[in-house]
Amino acid sequence: MSISDKGKLGLPALTALVVGGIIGSGIFSLPQNMAEGAGAGAILIAWGITFVGMLTLTRVFQWLSTTCPELDDGVYGYAREGFGEYLGFNAAWGYWISAWVGNAGYLVVLFSALGSFGALAFFGDGTTWPALLGELAVLWLMHAFVLHGVHNAAITNAIVTLAKVVPIALFILCVALAFRVEVFRLDFWGSPALGNITRQVETTMLYTVWVFLGIESATVYASHARRAADVSRATLLGFVITLLLLVCVSVLSLGVVPQHELAQMKNPSMAQVMAAAVGPWGATLINIGLIVSVGGALLAWTMLAVEMLYLAGRGEGHTAPALFGRTNAVDTPAPALWLTSTLISVLLLIAFLNASGYNALIQLATSMALIPYLLCAGFCLRRVLRQPTPALLAMATLGTVYGVWLLYAAGLKYLLLSMILYAPGLGFFVRARRQRGLAAFGNAGERALGALVLVLALVALWMVGSGRLGL
Repeated sequence: MSISDKGKLGLPALTALVVGGIIGSGIFSLPQNMAEGAGAGAILIAWGITFVGMLTLTRVFQWLSTTCPELDDGVYGYAREGFGEYLGFNAAWGYWISAWVGNAGYLVVLFSALGSFGALAFFGDGTTWPALLGELAVLWLMHAFVLHGVHNAAITNAIVTLAKVVPIALFILCVALAFRVEVFRLDFWGSPALGNITRQVETTMLYTVWVFLGIESATVYASHARRAADVSRATLLGFVITLLLLVCVSVLSLGVVPQHELAQMKNPSMAQVMAAAVGPWGATLINIGLIVSVGGALLAWTMLAVEMLYLAGRGEGHTAPALFGRTNAVDTPAPALWLTSTLISVLLLIAFLNASGYNALIQLATSMALIPYLLCAGFCLRRVLRQPTPALLAMATLGTVYGVWLLYAAGLKYLLLSMILYAPGLGFFVRARRQRGLAAFGNAGERALGALVLVLALVALWMVGSGRLGL
């Protein structure tokens, strides 16, 4: 990674942030995640939709980074500029929560992978007492590392990103050689129990979005970039690299293990597919790769989570309490980091007490990112409509439609659950407004939105308490 004398990030570093943010635990569990609710035909359709949708979102972030270079705070800056302070704050809040909830999922699957080794079987599926203690230890070691400097952490992330791509590439090679067409064609359109094609495609959406979370990583660090153009290039380059890896892992696995068997595998399922292709040594290799990969993803997403809360808290126009806009002597947003690590610890304890595993955590994390993505696409559409051209209008419209489709595909359950997590943000937002000597909300529209979030959160809590809703 190239860093200038002033500590700015170059193209390799920004690309590593994108690839490192996207490739974490998701790819290692992707074979089972996709097969759980869909047959091979529906999975191919889902990847087609995801390709078009995520490509448009990638182009949205590229276009915004080059046409709005003054907005150097990524998702938060775009949503705030387009829709006002309250929705801008919610974009930052939702993205921040998505990042640290995802990190809890990373820690669970990390210790699940460690539990696959005989001597470490006491870690189980990542929700045992020993696993919880190990997860907390890793979390706070990562906290201490990031606390000593964002740029040093970025250098380490670039090295780890390269290291974790190697076992994934080897997996793709081995599974491609073991691929059998007759296995791939079994229940190609899914069994009746999976429902119709539309339903099968919808069930894969949260997983396909989860594995692509991080596509905007370079824009979040735009203020650290050496050149504005590098942000755009890194975003597209990261998308292409990760798309090839994700599709190959997901689709080729269906030619080694039948869909109904793949759906029942324990995660990380990629290790078991590799064992089916080449023998037990393959599972060991993939589990080691997962441990390296998740360590890198934890680092990348800790940095992204902390940076997002810091961006909302910095400057005179802050929408989060000013405390979170402060940095320590090595330019790390320490207050934001302390809150983030503390909340991950609490969530790990809750997950342990409720036996909530990896899948539940990542679905919740993904649902929190859907609104920020939709707001960014909507802002792009508003900007394009000022001087529309056919290509730009198509890009912005498709990106916005894809954002709406994701909310629909996620379903009412995850929309309501996400409101429970969006509601506490009201207190942070109002506190920031009071610090600036302003009314709680800027206008009647913001007040109505705040009330709607609160009402939906209360409804969701009642449903959770009555057993009508849960992870």
